[in-house]
Amino acid sequence: MPTTAQSVAERIEDLYGQPLAALEAHADANPRGSMLAALLGSHSDLHLAERTIDFQLQRLRQLAAPEREIGPYDAGHILDCARRIAQSVAVRDAHAKGMNAVLQSLHRVPAPDTHPPAPSAPPAVPEPTAAAAASRTR
Repeated sequence: MPTTAQSVAERIEDLYGQPLAALEAHADANPRGSMLAALLGSHSDLHLAERTIDFQLQRLRQLAAPEREIGPYDAGHILDCARRIAQSVAVRDAHAKGMNAVLQSLHRVPAPDTHPPAPSAPPAVPEPTAAAAASRTR
């Protein structure tokens, strides 16, 4: 099951039509503020939050392993891991919500056509109707 950061990365790649690594290199080479730089920065924050959640869950599982006896020292660490997990989940959810809203509002624009458009014929002038023609003859 893909993580939220993976799903967002795929959407960014689809939007810009390039792999994330190429987009990051482009953003690094062109540091002026852009939508791409903002998206990549938020994606990085989202990915960090997910890595923190994974790390703290692993640590919590180690501290609360069934074969371990939990003492007062361990209890403080367990509470700290739970607090950090809650904070990271809140950060992840906030970034995901904001990024999803932005990505939903963006659409890939087709590449501009390098050939000038062929001249189109002027619109045909409609023939007058019988009623309009009869009203002019009166």
